[in-house]
Amino acid sequence: MKAGIIRAAGTTPVYGDFESPVASEGKEVISVKAAALSPLSKSRASGSHYSSEGVFPAVAGVDGVGFNADGQRVYFALPESPYGAFAEKSLVRAGHWIAAPDGLDDVSAAALANPGMSAWAALAIRANLRPGETVLVNGATGSAGGLAVQLAKYLGAGKVIATGRNDGELEKLKSLGADVTIRFTLDAEHPQGAEQYEQALIAEFAKGIDVVVDYLWGLSAQTIIVAIAKAVEDAHLVRFVHVGEAGGEHTIELPGAALRSSAIELMGSGIRSVPLPELLDAIRNVLEAAVSAKLQIATKAVPLSTIEETWNAPTKARVVFVIQ
Repeated sequence: MKAGIIRAAGTTPVYGDFESPVASEGKEVISVKAAALSPLSKSRASGSHYSSEGVFPAVAGVDGVGFNADGQRVYFALPESPYGAFAEKSLVRAGHWIAAPDGLDDVSAAALANPGMSAWAALAIRANLRPGETVLVNGATGSAGGLAVQLAKYLGAGKVIATGRNDGELEKLKSLGADVTIRFTLDAEHPQGAEQYEQALIAEFAKGIDVVVDYLWGLSAQTIIVAIAKAVEDAHLVRFVHVGEAGGEHTIELPGAALRSSAIELMGSGIRSVPLPELLDAIRNVLEAAVSAKLQIATKAVPLSTIEETWNAPTKARVVFVIQ
């Protein structure tokens, strides 16, 4: 079969022939129609993600949309190694797929599933968002962050604060549910950037904050934690949910005083911190909400044969490989 093959950790996938999977007890062959290129797919392929199995050569891709042996259209996740989602066929363990809803095309379903799951799990499962609460999405201008803004509103948030680096993308989020947007610039060319971001956050947090969903980590996350400690009233619980490191920084300097002087609750959300059945249920909820809530995500559908040149090509849209 044709597939996007990782020959070794850290290498770019190549389009070529790979042995087709064979169904066995508890494992089913899925005929793949569409699979999205997500940060999770990239980090697992590189071997850097904590859930990577380190088996090579292997087919890249962690999830997709296709048809099972019974002809049912399904969304599937975490195929059995070495069979990933970027292939004509994949091998999926029983319980690792759900029915794909009618009214949602293959490309949209594949694009929405992973970032939508991360947002739903963070908001509904980890943070246990309650109606009327105020949510801040740190890194809202990315695909997952943009969906988090939309889903926060869908799940009943009274106010959504969106933060990011891009003015144009932040402006677009106002039509998708963001009540407040805060732009920040945190780099060597803007030495006052962190202080300016902190002051803008303090001004908003003084009005109330309940949940933070963080897609960036690094200095922006550190600044938010410090601002919570300075601005939030005594003993008011703020749930800080860390989802990703899109900012490229893997660590922060966390002042102990920020924890001692606030009722902040730090937690992560993702594979292993949320059980797989709950992650699949989150995806089911997102895909069902996609039609009724008219969730929006920019997509770019390309043939799987272009995987090598597409893998690292810059784009703001969610790339989806289409398998004919």
